[in-house]
Amino acid sequence: SAMDIYPVKLQLVEPSSLLIEWSDGRKQQYPYTELRKHCPCATCREKQKAETQNPAEVLPVLSPAEVQPLRVVSMKPVGNYAYGIAFSDGHDTGIYTFEQLRELGHEVLSG
Repeated sequence: SAMDIYPVKLQLVEPSSLLIEWSDGRKQQYPYTELRKHCPCATCREKQKAETQNPAEVLPVLSPAEVQPLRVVSMKPVGNYAYGIAFSDGHDTGIYTFEQLRELGHEVLSG
């Protein structure tokens, strides 16, 4: 099954993306902004749904942390199936399953 596949190596690629090497040899790169945009937590899902229904005419007010270039501050394994990712904008409730991560990243072909 797809879930027998798991990350064997995580690497933060400066300045703004994550590289995951999977147990089947596939490598995928994830821009931090992309990961953040697809955060699976309930709050973000609500927000994503709202934005799809009525795209904001009003520009959101950003906190100083949100204005900084986004970084991944930490990643913690959750069980054997996911990572909790903490971002530099203070958001850390997203649990990204391996399955979701497989769908998100774009494949990096090693030269």
